[in-house]
Amino acid sequence: MRAPDGTGRQGQQQGQDQMGAVDFESFVDELATVSGQAILPFFRTALGVEDKSRGAVFDPVTAADRAAEQAMRSLIRRTFPSHGVRGEEFPDEGLDADYVWVLDPIDGTKSFISGMPAWGTLIGLCRQGEPVFGMMHQPFIRERFTGDGAQARYRGPAGDRRLTVRPCASLGEAVMMTTSPLLMEEGNRALYTEVEKRVRLPRYGGDCYAYCMLAAGHVDLVIETNLNDFDILPLTPIVQGAGGIVTNWEGGSDLSGGRVVASGDRRLHEETLSVLNRG
Repeated sequence: MRAPDGTGRQGQQQGQDQMGAVDFESFVDELATVSGQAILPFFRTALGVEDKSRGAVFDPVTAADRAAEQAMRSLIRRTFPSHGVRGEEFPDEGLDADYVWVLDPIDGTKSFISGMPAWGTLIGLCRQGEPVFGMMHQPFIRERFTGDGAQARYRGPAGDRRLTVRPCASLGEAVMMTTSPLLMEEGNRALYTEVEKRVRLPRYGGDCYAYCMLAAGHVDLVIETNLNDFDILPLTPIVQGAGGIVTNWEGGSDLSGGRVVASGDRRLHEETLSVLNRG
């Protein structure tokens, strides 16, 4: 996996630390390892769950989320003190830095608290606001999906291999995933349903795993709404590195609005956008 400056080693950081002095791949592997060590003692146990929604759609958080993010933040702070950190569970730090880490300790907390393994830890790195590296780590299954926008790789029980999306020319041939249409606002759900009517197979659930399965060539299309940046920025370099496309529903690169389309084939992506924008 190439480092964020494209040299195979990590780029030069102005300030106290120089990223070139650190083996980048080893460092992100350590981030994944410490997060997994913090999470796994809580998985499939009688852990307490808090609701962050304050009366809106159920938005759970657990001690595992907070422990994992704290472990990753501590390691980043110790290794790269001039880097910023954007995470789900704690306040942002140094978002004006050239390099900002984007962390989601458990993407798929609803699956996590249900004992289902369709969750993962998301670790992303942005350089001057652009995502340049991403990892999805599933410590229970021992799988790691990584990407830098130019290539993507899988490591796990099935071995070590490069990830490549598969061709899919049209919606009629597509396997599509979304976490749940029930999470969408009414207008967005109506547009999404028009796409769902046209695909060969719609499937629900998956969260971050849906994007990794797209990168691995098992899924053709993912459509989501109401995403935060930490939900999608770490996954974008994985999908793009495997040859896929990630845009908003209008076809642009700004994902801050939370409406995301990821496809493995540009022909499929264009057809999907045309359906979503008919309204």
